[in-house]
Amino acid sequence: MNFTRIWAVTYKEWREIFRDRLFFIMAFVLPIGIFLVVGFGISFDVEKITFAVLDQDNTAMSRDFLHRFIDSRYFDYKGHVQSEREFDPLLADSNIRFAIIIPPRFEEQLLSGQATSVQSLIDGVFPYRAEVAKGYVTAIIANFNTQSLAEYLARKRGISKGQAIAQVSPLRLESRYLYNQALRSQWSISSGLMMLVLMVAPPFLTALGVVREKENGSIYNIYASTISRSEFILGKLLPYLLISCLNILILWWLVMHVFGTPFKGHPFFYYIASIIYVLCTSGVGLVVSLLVRTQVAAVMLTIVLSFVPAMLYSGLLVPVDSMGRETQIEAHLFPTLYYLRITWGSFLKGLGWTELWFDVAILLSYALILWGIGFLNFHKRPAE
Repeated sequence: MNFTRIWAVTYKEWREIFRDRLFFIMAFVLPIGIFLVVGFGISFDVEKITFAVLDQDNTAMSRDFLHRFIDSRYFDYKGHVQSEREFDPLLADSNIRFAIIIPPRFEEQLLSGQATSVQSLIDGVFPYRAEVAKGYVTAIIANFNTQSLAEYLARKRGISKGQAIAQVSPLRLESRYLYNQALRSQWSISSGLMMLVLMVAPPFLTALGVVREKENGSIYNIYASTISRSEFILGKLLPYLLISCLNILILWWLVMHVFGTPFKGHPFFYYIASIIYVLCTSGVGLVVSLLVRTQVAAVMLTIVLSFVPAMLYSGLLVPVDSMGRETQIEAHLFPTLYYLRITWGSFLKGLGWTELWFDVAILLSYALILWGIGFLNFHKRPAE
């Protein structure tokens, strides 16, 4: 292996990258652009649910009940209406996502020890948000019931409100969230997007870098030269690997300082694991470059082999454990699943080599297999 030849190919590729504005943008701007657009665009936090109210009782107790919604950060109060018919256009036009109706004699029935009902109308266009909103409503009503019953018992039995609450709710659930105590979906999404971007950008660059040689005919110079296939592959892809290694650091910085996600793991371990992942995804681009002859075909095939699995089968949007049996098997066939475990384990759980060595080994195996396939199938002659 002649390192002078490798350097010559590498230097030529560097010049091509900086001379071609579109390719330069794809190398340095596209990964950051994808990261920021998707990072700010995806959120699983259900807050500021717009709602309106029809209070047909208009008493102190009904107002106290409504303020449990108005004062909550999960709801965004938009005002009162005068009749139920006013809710229809508001819900249909998505001006509100939730409506609550308090019936007449609400306070009177509660103070007399009778049961009453409150109606809620929830926009069900987005089932996940609707279910979460229903959970918020249920929790607020349960808390109101507990407080009201405790106050009633305290008055009747002449005991303190704390003693009454203990009798009403002898068993209390105290939940503690680990690793993401604030339950901020942006922490998980932003760190997980490193998996997505590094699965998309390196294959695009490597595939287009080789296919471009085929499309403009300059690949025949390689066929006619004395350079070996290993020297050409290393020289050709080394610039893209270096660019991807730089993008790792840039994305890492964005996750921590733009999205505020804490990093609890070992930086050196995570960077080495990320480089192995980049080698793996670049191998995908190398294999794609051997299968197609045009850059358009390379883009389409790369999307199918990288972006789709990264979004659907990695566990970024849907936990793998929640998928069907066949889908779980399919998910384990893609490297994205293993790198996402490494990313979340490093960022949010503070894990390192001891806990994540198996996932790193899987990524290394993928890299060796893909680069082996690319090396063995690249021939210094035109395909028949």
